[in-house]
Amino acid sequence: MSAESPTPWTDPERLWLEEQVAAAELAWLTLEVDVETLRVEIDNFALIHHQLLGPLYARLDELDALVAEALAARTGHPEDIRTAAEARRRVDDMPDLDALFDSMPSESSEPEPPRRVRPGKEAQRIYRDLARRAHPDLSTDPAEQQRRSVFIARVNEAYAHGDTKSLEELAEEWSTAPEAAPAPDAPDRHAWLRQRLEWLTGKIGQLATEQVRLENTAMGELLRLAPQEPDRLLEELAEQLLGKAAERQRELERLLTDDNGGDRPESQETQTMFAQLPTTDAASIPADAPLLDVREQDEWDAGHVDGALHIPIGEVIARMGELPDEKLYVLCRVGGRSAQVVQYLVAQGREAVNVDGGMFAWEAAGRPMVSSDGRDAFVL
Repeated sequence: MSAESPTPWTDPERLWLEEQVAAAELAWLTLEVDVETLRVEIDNFALIHHQLLGPLYARLDELDALVAEALAARTGHPEDIRTAAEARRRVDDMPDLDALFDSMPSESSEPEPPRRVRPGKEAQRIYRDLARRAHPDLSTDPAEQQRRSVFIARVNEAYAHGDTKSLEELAEEWSTAPEAAPAPDAPDRHAWLRQRLEWLTGKIGQLATEQVRLENTAMGELLRLAPQEPDRLLEELAEQLLGKAAERQRELERLLTDDNGGDRPESQETQTMFAQLPTTDAASIPADAPLLDVREQDEWDAGHVDGALHIPIGEVIARMGELPDEKLYVLCRVGGRSAQVVQYLVAQGREAVNVDGGMFAWEAAGRPMVSSDGRDAFVL
């Protein structure tokens, strides 16, 4: 009976390490693809979200500010005035998102050259070691030379910034790369496997952290609501924003008219509401007196005083800088809205007078009016 060849002995621990490294490499590559895919999806969703919904968000913010300003003009309360100013400031401070997106660097844009610094001794040591081990000229294979060139470019960038930590990570990456692996039967294979597994575990942890960060961004959380149907999600968001905008518009109209839903009823504009305010009749206003008309655009277009300053009541607080410093005569339809504005202006230390009876009184006194389109003027 012939003697059988002995079965080669395999170190169980090394075999386990080989399997762990292979599994970790698969997990690393799979997670890297998942994270980069998620990043692209979020970037694309954010761009479409901005293009489709950005104007709606801006309109809603503007309506919020107008409602707050109208309430402040009606009540004159300091807290309402402060709230209105903050709402307007939020609108004014909103960044120009179109410019922001346009300024984002494209893939084709030239990267800025790194700022040159003087690397420390440890950075110099690691750099020299990597140059000796990874220089493209150390290989004659074109593909390997290309891989080494890309790697050395990363090394040069880190060295130019004096980034010792990045150089250390690059050194670990190079020493644990599959191309640097010792032969399966080499005595230092065991140590390399351990180092490779540690490096892969660290990379997987970094990718998992980045995945969680991306998922927790505002756009990531939105995308998670309908990952397979982002277009449907955008349509639902648009409907919600339109509903909110319509609600704000109704609230604004209520504040600018009355609480009963009338167009411009006398119940809102009555001089008895503000009898304590400075008041004058339309007939006694000097011809060259500065006038402020706080009616809406359609009322102004139908008939107004030539030369008057037109600022709708909801915009007065935001446009205070446009008002002249001298005594101001404030007009509306019959005197209610103008009284609200006068109340606010007086509280701010400005000299303002309410025109009793508003434009109806102006017209009844035979004072001149003009329309925006040149037709006969009338009080709407």
